[in-house]
Amino acid sequence: MKRWKFGRSAEQLDPAQRQLFEQTVAANLAAIEEELDGLRSPPAPTEARQPKRATLPFDLPRIEIHREPDSTTCACGCQMQRIGEDVSEKLDYTPGVFTVERPVRGKWACRACERLVQAPVPTQVIDKSMPTAGLLAHVLVAKYADHQPLYRQEGLFARAGMALSRSTLAQWVSVCGVQLQPLVEAFKAELLAHPVLHADETPVEMLSPDKKKTHRATLWAYATPAFEPVKGVVYDFAERRDKTGPDPSPMPSTNGCASPVRR
Repeated sequence: MKRWKFGRSAEQLDPAQRQLFEQTVAANLAAIEEELDGLRSPPAPTEARQPKRATLPFDLPRIEIHREPDSTTCACGCQMQRIGEDVSEKLDYTPGVFTVERPVRGKWACRACERLVQAPVPTQVIDKSMPTAGLLAHVLVAKYADHQPLYRQEGLFARAGMALSRSTLAQWVSVCGVQLQPLVEAFKAELLAHPVLHADETPVEMLSPDKKKTHRATLWAYATPAFEPVKGVVYDFAERRDKTGPDPSPMPSTNGCASPVRR
């Protein structure tokens, strides 16, 4: 970053490349914060005032999704009465059209034994956040499959009537990356179990914090052959270009191939 910021003008990035660099930094920081939050112990209860989330535009169409308990008959045999409801709002997106889902969870209470029953809150990809799983999936697919950088998606969403900053989108992408990590590890293990893989490496400059200078690291790409039933590519980062990257542990020989990766 020092080289980019203080180097000669001929070596500086053009505006488009600078935007991609800033998005990557923001996404990495958000991913680190998400992982650290998972490792920290739960904070002690506090009466500090929590910041409120911005209200979603009232002109967006609302779709109410009603969720009620499976049974409204109390354990004592009495019929419960509806005493209220909890309503939350999640932002959803159909390409070109924003809508707002409104999960409505009714509250049911038994007057005889003063028991309260309510449907549980549905599991969310990002807790206490406004995007639905559909909107998050759209952002990820647009970024990684359709090659739409976040600053372009920001403009597309603005024209559709919803201003979503690229910093917010970068945070969503990073948190989704952390949540999908178990799936990535499972797919990587299955792919590396194949006897033969196509592999390619890309050299990248890595900054060594202790030495304050860069050295050449490697980004490996492993892909299954064309006629394998499992199709996919796994990207793996290694600090050096040696056999510990593509072959961390020797595998049994299969048809004369001692390594799971043939380069």
